[in-house]
Amino acid sequence: MEKTLVLVKPDGVAKGLTGEIIARFERRGLTVAALKMLKLSPAKAESHYAEHKGKPFFDQLVAFITSGPIVAMVIGGENAVKTVRAMMGPTNPADAAPGTVRGDFALSIGQNIIHGSDSPASAAREIEIYFTPDEIVQ
Repeated sequence: MEKTLVLVKPDGVAKGLTGEIIARFERRGLTVAALKMLKLSPAKAESHYAEHKGKPFFDQLVAFITSGPIVAMVIGGENAVKTVRAMMGPTNPADAAPGTVRGDFALSIGQNIIHGSDSPASAAREIEIYFTPDEIVQ
């Protein structure tokens, strides 16, 4: 079973979308292997967005993801990374089709409701930031 990290970002939590997002994944046949709500520290946010360090938008990413609570989860299933990415829609909600999380709920690229790992390698790295092995149900 492939696993991926999903974050409901502060705007998604504030809009009360966490349950809807989880339900969409479960209805698709994916499973929740770990789940927690937390407020990210700037250091943890910088670790999460490490590949963007030095880019002009890095500070904005860190400021937004630390601006309120997030919900972190490990989603598992066959082709979980690719399936979750398709269900999220493109990063820019203006390009996201209705029926995707971003197409249905997001309005701007800076506050786009959800994060999902972009590859199995990224998923492994990102899951370790948020969860210990004993927090993940096998």
